[in-house]
Amino acid sequence: MLMHQSGWLQLPKILALDDTIEGFCRLGRHCLIKGAAVVVNLQVSKSGLVYAAGLVQQVCWVAGDPDLITDARAGCEAYGLPSAVQAHDNGPIFDWLIQTLSYQGIADRVATSYLNKHGSITIADIDAALNAKPACSKLISYWHFHGCGYRKAQASCREPYQFADCPVPKADLRNGNLNQAAYSLYLFMRDVAGGDFVSWLDTRLANADYPTAADRVRRLCHSLLEPLVHVYGASNKVWSMALAGLLLGADPARERWVAAGTGMIAIDRLVHNWLHRTGILDRCDAAHAYGPACYGQTGCAVMIDQLAAQIDARAFNSDFPKVFPRYVQSAIWAFCAQQRLDLCNGNHIDDRTRCDQSSCPLYDHCDRVTLHPPKAEALAT
Repeated sequence: MLMHQSGWLQLPKILALDDTIEGFCRLGRHCLIKGAAVVVNLQVSKSGLVYAAGLVQQVCWVAGDPDLITDARAGCEAYGLPSAVQAHDNGPIFDWLIQTLSYQGIADRVATSYLNKHGSITIADIDAALNAKPACSKLISYWHFHGCGYRKAQASCREPYQFADCPVPKADLRNGNLNQAAYSLYLFMRDVAGGDFVSWLDTRLANADYPTAADRVRRLCHSLLEPLVHVYGASNKVWSMALAGLLLGADPARERWVAAGTGMIAIDRLVHNWLHRTGILDRCDAAHAYGPACYGQTGCAVMIDQLAAQIDARAFNSDFPKVFPRYVQSAIWAFCAQQRLDLCNGNHIDDRTRCDQSSCPLYDHCDRVTLHPPKAEALAT
């Protein structure tokens, strides 16, 4: 390999682009995100997809973590999750998931600092609270809990006459949404999963599995995400992040778990903005605002899923599956995140103009699209 003038390794050229183009031509099928089927629908130009694949492959070389699965397994082991899965013990799984959900919507360092100072809530805490038979009707079941409405800052909820004796506000979590999420997830595990979350995961995956389907991994992911996103306060992004760690790391012998874990794509603002700044969304006719559209039929998740199909992840670790969307997404995130490579983010780019980071390894090939161009009326004044 040669050295780029910036000091970065000059990455190898992508081989056999003609084959890549033909591969992309086979994409662009209709996407049905109902029932079990999840098929992609992106009608884009060959040149746009080849451009996107080229940038993404370079990012995987620069920022991808070849120990992604190994680290997931080590993280699960540290929390006792493999033993919990074998014993069908909800406790450690719930406690770990709630801590993971605590990282939603805030910088990791802030969430970690708060957890270290105030602690989290555990399944044992909620067991004890509900065994005390609280009077609030919202705590009868998972379905009754809808509309709890607890707000920490306002010390209020939808059942004000029960507020003083309600256990939901007792845990000193970072905000009221997390308190609601904890009780909602507990009740989901108890009422929807029948008290055995591991068996629920096994059954959902088995029922969705068509081993020869081209979209098998998407079907498996959807079978879990579709019901879980109705747990209060937990978005598609956060569930994808949490489930990826659990499914990849807790039991390597559960093949469906590992397969589903490889496809869990978590789109945060860093990933979306990278796809925008590089021009990938524009070139692929998939421009959209950050938010729910990122998981739509022409959103970021579908884009990454398609691009991952063109990149053989075994080049980065021979033990990886050939197609590994989670790895691709995590490499893009690491390329941008302040705590990783800290390259493509608002700390270094004035998003009112094009990126001018000439030291970036993608600079010579990136479209460098302005994220927030000034409005025409502002330019005229």
